[in-house]
Amino acid sequence: MSLASIFRRHPHRREAHAAYTQIVARARSPEFFTQLEAPDTLDGRFEVIALHAFLVLNRLRAEHEATSDFAQALFDAMFADLDRGLREMGATDLGVGRQVKEMAKGFYGRIVSYEQGLAGDDEALAEGLRRNLFGTVAPRPETLVQMIGYMRRQVEALNAEPVEKFFAGEVNFAPLFIEND
Repeated sequence: MSLASIFRRHPHRREAHAAYTQIVARARSPEFFTQLEAPDTLDGRFEVIALHAFLVLNRLRAEHEATSDFAQALFDAMFADLDRGLREMGATDLGVGRQVKEMAKGFYGRIVSYEQGLAGDDEALAEGLRRNLFGTVAPRPETLVQMIGYMRRQVEALNAEPVEKFFAGEVNFAPLFIEND
């Protein structure tokens, strides 16, 4: 197998990694933990990354035929990074594979939950956020309202972006807060 054949099979690898880096940068915004009550733990940080990855993958799903390869490359970049992070924290080789598999399974559950929440009313979305993002804490009702507004703004902003921007590794999230948040 040649080096060229590896890159042919993953034509979006570099751009997907760039997009994932932007997802992580947004997810690391301290406001998620200081103002929006996401748990500042390893699980909480995973949840904020998973939420933002979902938002981007949800946008890409709207044009599945054109974006499926890129979406897969983005998913692969995310879980390769999580794998690397677990190894850096000292997890054993055998344990990492199992943990990453469980994380991927959990991520698919979050996708379903957030999709149903976005398609439903705000209470359905609030329930998905309570169960996933805030799983270990009880957020204030006003925090849930802020997060629901945040998610809906992100969906709107990401849906307005042409897929070519994502293919170029660009993810343009809406502002974290708006005046009436």
